[in-house]
Amino acid sequence: MSKLIVKPKASPDQDGIVLSVTPESAGWKYVGFEVAKLEAGQMLKRETGNLEYCLVLLSGMADVSTQKAEWTNVGGRMSVFEKKPPYSVYVPNEDRFEVKALTEVELAICSAPGSGSFTARLIAPAAGAMETRGYGNLERQIYNILPESEPADSLLVVEVYTPEGHWSSYPPHKHDRDAMPEESLLEETYYYKIQPEQGFAVQRVYTDDRSLDETVVVKNGETVLVPKGYHPVSAPPGYEVYYLNVMAGPTRAWKFVNDAEHAWIMTKPSERV
Repeated sequence: MSKLIVKPKASPDQDGIVLSVTPESAGWKYVGFEVAKLEAGQMLKRETGNLEYCLVLLSGMADVSTQKAEWTNVGGRMSVFEKKPPYSVYVPNEDRFEVKALTEVELAICSAPGSGSFTARLIAPAAGAMETRGYGNLERQIYNILPESEPADSLLVVEVYTPEGHWSSYPPHKHDRDAMPEESLLEETYYYKIQPEQGFAVQRVYTDDRSLDETVVVKNGETVLVPKGYHPVSAPPGYEVYYLNVMAGPTRAWKFVNDAEHAWIMTKPSERV
């Protein structure tokens, strides 16, 4: 199996964690990512230490509290494929959080280094927050949960819906050089949900020199690590693909470079000479 794929555990641990990526396990410096599946009434507690967190309610309802704030009945969808923007909670470093599940909950726990610049806050769905990107079979829907325009020290978080038969993260792009303002160095995870669940997605991760060149088949509930290189995604006919992206690096900016061989695809057919 590819080292880029992280599979979920067969059953949750005592905290409900079914999948875990740490900088140590991934072999990088910034991004941490976990998925918890909580039963109704179950609680998850954690001290944030030197990390900031973005807690994304993928599905279900919960009460969430930090040292100085609390929010009740957080959540608004029972499945990511309801295509409602999620509720999320930002928690800074040197804080804590407690999540109490009111229903069955699937929770994404995104983390990266924090410097205490901001306070905990609820990130509620915004009216018209869905964005359509691309055209034709490159079209996909985006919800920016924690974009660079919103306050955080390191984290960038976004979710993407790729219709069946479409491509996303396309044309292939990369962000693996600390060469601002042209390109930022960002590690990235992709957490996948597939509908129907027996389906799969296909993702390629490759560099210009092909020192990394892998094509992986990704199933429901799995995560793909993107330490460097280009990383396009394909949704096969019959299967809709959702993924949650978490990015972080030395500069909190999403500056990417398209693969020069495929950049022409950005021009719509009607505009090509």
